[in-house]
Amino acid sequence: IEDALVAIKSLDEGEQFTYQAIADTYGVSRTTLSRRHRQVQGLREEQAINLQLLGPHQEAELVKYI
Repeated sequence: IEDALVAIKSLDEGEQFTYQAIADTYGVSRTTLSRRHRQVQGLREEQAINLQLLGPHQEAELVKYI
């Protein structure tokens, strides 16, 4: 996925491409590639961090307080 995303980013601005062609070239899912490129879907670790009620810094401060 990362290599496919790099390939998309390396294209010239305005250059036409299809997610399917790049996905086939790199052997990845077209849907996942499209979502990751459009930043609709991130890594699971990033999603987990975004769902936390406290940020990492706030969590560390709370642990120090306790």
